[in-house]
Amino acid sequence: MNIGVIGLGLIGGSFALAAKKFTPDCVLYGFDHQPNHLEEALSLGIVSETLHPNAVATMDVIILAIPVDAALEQVLALLDQMHNNALLMDVGSTKVAICKTVALHPRRNQFLATHPIAGTEFSGPKAAFPDLFVEQSQILCETSKTRPDLLEWAVQWFRNMNMNVNEMDPEAHDKHIAYVSHLSHISSFMLGKTVMEKEEDERAIFEMAGSGFASTVRLAKSSPAMWTPIFKQNKNNVLEVLKEYITNLETFKQQLEQDDFKGLFEQMKKTNAIKKILAGINQNNITNQSIINHGK
Repeated sequence: MNIGVIGLGLIGGSFALAAKKFTPDCVLYGFDHQPNHLEEALSLGIVSETLHPNAVATMDVIILAIPVDAALEQVLALLDQMHNNALLMDVGSTKVAICKTVALHPRRNQFLATHPIAGTEFSGPKAAFPDLFVEQSQILCETSKTRPDLLEWAVQWFRNMNMNVNEMDPEAHDKHIAYVSHLSHISSFMLGKTVMEKEEDERAIFEMAGSGFASTVRLAKSSPAMWTPIFKQNKNNVLEVLKEYITNLETFKQQLEQDDFKGLFEQMKKTNAIKKILAGINQNNITNQSIINHGK
């Protein structure tokens, strides 16, 4: 099996390494628009061959792991070039735009929209590792539009990687991901910006920064080249979420200004309920994983 990976950063590189681990008979081809990333991926053994344009037709699977704006520009041309039994998957953080882009293509049934809910703040081939996706969610959209045999292969492949496979409508995906991912990144970027603007002595920042600050601002190290197109494609949902978030911040500010510390306490105590919610989600993921591993 020939597997091509376009975009050899954290996600694409990790899929390539996972493919080596779980698909031992595969040959990994790769391409990245940054020549140094391609060189690194080849030297690290993430991929073994360069994916030249004339080799696209020989790929059985292609993983499109590039910024979401670039994915829109390339997806149709890739479908044009692929052979009749090949599968193309994207892994972007927005799904509505790319699903609309491929909707009328004659080979729409050879495309699968996916979003692995996994990652770190690091980027590039050196950040990739084969177990990135273990026990992480893999969201699939519009599965009914993907050819059944190709879909079945992909789902089993993800399950072999110990991923929790779930289905979601593209519109619902983009709305919900704005809350749990896109807002988190915005908050991290803006917290980092605020601290850097107000604290001229960078040494003081790092000396006083505890684990709480470090974990909160961790996402501010993420790639702006990746996140700007995400915010652009999901603009309406992000604006809606930001409006709610800013309202909550304003309420907190007003309570503090008015010495309403009882209100602050109650607000934070109410929010503590998220611990139970997250614990329940984690338990469900463990249960689902157990079912998958027993061959459901």
